Order: sequence, then C-alpha cells, then structure tokens
Amino acid sequence: MRVVIQRVSEASVTVEGSVTGAIGRGLLVLLGVAKGDTTRDADYLAEKVAGLRIFPDEEGKMNRSVRDAGGAVLVVSQFTLYGDIRRGRRPSFDAAAGPAEARALYEYFVGALRARVGRVETGVFQALMSVRLVNDGPVTILCDSGER
Repeated sequence: MRVVIQRVSEASVTVEGSVTGAIGRGLLVLLGVAKGDTTRDADYLAEKVAGLRIFPDEEGKMNRSVRDAGGAVLVVSQFTLYGDIRRGRRPSFDAAAGPAEARALYEYFVGALRARVGRVETGVFQALMSVRLVNDGPVTILCDSGER
C-alpha cells in the first residue's frame, strides 16, 4: 500500500456536485492498494499516519501528530499511485489491486485509522472525485508499506 500524506489547513472531496468529505486542519491521505497487500499493510500505514509528527508544537517544531494537534483526516482512494510510467507515455496500472480487493483494504484502512485518530472523512471509492485542499507548509510525505 502507498500513501501520499499532505498536511492541510482544509480539504474536501466532491462527487457529482455533493461534498462527501471535508475537514479543517489535519491530513489529506491519498491511498493506493497494490496486488497482494494485506490488512498488515493497512495497519502499518494507519499507525504511521496517526503517529506521524508533522504538526508544530509550541516552539514551531514539527513534533505533534494529527492526534496531538486535534486534527482530522480525509482519506481518498487513488489507484493511480501505482501507475508505472517506465515504458511509453501511458501509465500501466498492472500493480494496482483489483476493485474488490482494493475496496476491502481501503475500508479496512479507514476503520483502522478511525480507531487511532477519531475523525476520519472519506471520498467515494471508485468514483470520479474532485479533491480540493490547502496544503499547509507545504508538507507532503510519501510512505509505502512495502519499504518497511
């Protein structure tokens, strides 16, 4: 599994003109699921996201997690994180999990994150989404469960 984590002052997801998830200060997490990923990968990334110390403390140092900062998380599924562009100009998504496998792990990840953080909003799995965000910092972190 892969995530792109962005510290935001606000973020939202709209599907067919309706907002499906919105947060103020917190994290926007773009989540990709690969073939062969398991709940172990989801638990690993949920713990990383929940505990990642990228919010400022009283001295302005990145020393607080989203939990410590009282923030929320917006999770958006994004299979394109597994786009392979090594050959040609059109990405190959062969490494991405199929829809059924990806949906199950996406939902598991959201539940695991809710257990650790509390407020977690989402987009709509497999929908065409419009994602808006105000990146705070900017702070953007990449994490891949296969690289632990």
